[in-house]
Amino acid sequence: MDVTSVDFAIDGTEPIDPGGRATHPSFPTNGRGRTTGVYAPDGHRAAANGHSSAKRTGGTVSVIIPALNEQHNIGWVLERIPATVNEVILVDGYSIDRTVEIARAVRPDIVVLHQASRGKGAALRAGFEAATSDFIVMIDADGSMDPGEIHQYVTPLMNGYDLVKGSRFLNGGGSTDLTAIRRFGSKAFVLMTNALFLVRFTDLCYGFCSFRRECLKGLALTAHGFEIETEIAVHAAKAELRIAEVPSMERERRFGVSKLHAFRDGQQVLRTLVRERLSSRKRPVVDRITERALSDWRAAAEAR
Repeated sequence: MDVTSVDFAIDGTEPIDPGGRATHPSFPTNGRGRTTGVYAPDGHRAAANGHSSAKRTGGTVSVIIPALNEQHNIGWVLERIPATVNEVILVDGYSIDRTVEIARAVRPDIVVLHQASRGKGAALRAGFEAATSDFIVMIDADGSMDPGEIHQYVTPLMNGYDLVKGSRFLNGGGSTDLTAIRRFGSKAFVLMTNALFLVRFTDLCYGFCSFRRECLKGLALTAHGFEIETEIAVHAAKAELRIAEVPSMERERRFGVSKLHAFRDGQQVLRTLVRERLSSRKRPVVDRITERALSDWRAAAEAR
């Protein structure tokens, strides 16, 4: 696996654990496809009281999936999530189709949340806050990202990294979904980010990512839309987290039309980069709560 970091690169090699062995992710299971322990590269459960070994070589995994009207895609995604994942959280934007119904049918143990504020960023932040595992992986619901790659995002975390970004531009990665305009914009934003923040990213606006849950507070995320991916990367760099990039293959969404708007969302990314460069202060989170969320909260309070 080709893994690059902000400060150095490990090209064409498997990550090495503290014992000097190439690590291959393996989870102990209970025979029903669910894990009985934590993500351990040697296939054994990490010691419950072994803080030092768990820090580098083990941890449980939560997968966060934001979704809005993805009934034709969500089943495909959930069926391909490795049985070794401990927790799957679907953050639904009040879909008006059968997204939630299909998700629960395919994966009965799924945790379903309804986001209180609109936008992909708001959905992901809600999922991050609800996650209970050591490692958090975010993936899209449209089938453009392969859940089979999840191990690539967990292995570097097991080997000491704090955040792992997927890159379509590393050796072994790619995309069949990038239009000429989106490709140009992606490259331009990467060059701008690297110049402004003195980093060496190869990709920026890509939503396949993972990080240690203990780093969530330091990331101080506030984004509401697609610019959440940019905010994660920039805040991680400013917080001096140990960052890795891994190759990833992006496909066209399986069904439906993308909710990404190149120019509108590109402007949001640009504003995010300028704001982050000019300010070192953390921004407060100001969410615009939807009427639907308020109604649900009232109903829940009355039912108690």
